[in-house]
Amino acid sequence: MGDETVRPQAQGASVSGHSPGHGHGHGHTVGVDADRRYLTGALALIVGFMAVEVVVGVVAQSLALISDAGHMLTDAVAIVFALIAMRIAQRPPQGGFTYGLKRAEIISAQVNGITLLLLSAYFVYEGIQRLIDPLPVEGFYVVVTGLAGIAVNIAATWLLSKANRASLNVEGAFQHILNDLYAFVATTIAGLVVWLSGWSRADAIAALVVAALMLKAGWGLVRDSGRVFMEAAPAGMNPAEIGRRTAALEQVVEVHDLHIWEVTSGYAALSAHILVAPGADCHAVRVAAERLVHDEYGIEHTTLQVDHATPEVLTIGRQTHHCADPHGPSHRPGGDPGPG
Repeated sequence: MGDETVRPQAQGASVSGHSPGHGHGHGHTVGVDADRRYLTGALALIVGFMAVEVVVGVVAQSLALISDAGHMLTDAVAIVFALIAMRIAQRPPQGGFTYGLKRAEIISAQVNGITLLLLSAYFVYEGIQRLIDPLPVEGFYVVVTGLAGIAVNIAATWLLSKANRASLNVEGAFQHILNDLYAFVATTIAGLVVWLSGWSRADAIAALVVAALMLKAGWGLVRDSGRVFMEAAPAGMNPAEIGRRTAALEQVVEVHDLHIWEVTSGYAALSAHILVAPGADCHAVRVAAERLVHDEYGIEHTTLQVDHATPEVLTIGRQTHHCADPHGPSHRPGGDPGPG
């Protein structure tokens, strides 16, 4: 996962280092404990209302209300996954898991995103079916239960909004609850239309609107968690720009093998091989590079190897590789690209 192979020192001047902290946004204990409390509170609200909705649905013989309860069940499962992932992610690194199990949060986010996509596909299918062949709907029960569901979901959404949504894990649970809130709003409006006019197709239209919202939220979660799994640079962070700015530091001759990835959401890491002019202070250059990526890009976890450049690298116009197996483009002062 973004490992940097240690190379032999060039001219005895290689310095490798880590910045003092391994910042990862939401990793401190106090924040995680608070997030757990918010998620647990939201879970209690969802499960409690889901039980009431099932009872009302059975008494009223309303398939619509029982289906809504099923939707809330997926919300409860999403929160349970989020809580389990939080606990797993807090385990310290050991054995072959040198970063610990922090990506458990990303797995949870991916599961939540895929669940939303599957639900959206189901609601699209059911919505189209009910547009073609509408079923009788008890509008009054739908309105009353929908209003109660709105109140419960507003409370649950408020709780989750106080948690750290920079974590894709928390964001996944939040999107589930938020979409359930939209679903209850749409269901209540549809129930009111059915109750007052008897036009039962309003229920199907509401389902299609909710499906579109689910599709948008689910795709966003799958896309963002997929970037982490594929070890892409964090969204909005340009590795080429960082390479050019690092190469522009005093005494730097070339920057290559630059890798930027996310261990988990909010925890970016960077590694690079930096070549400096003969006689330059490798330690000072490393500190300057660490300060640049920390202050300008918020990257606290860095692994930098700093070597003195060989005469071949310093020869103008000569295409040569300093490393036997270079990865990606190299960056030189003035934007002069070296051999990639």
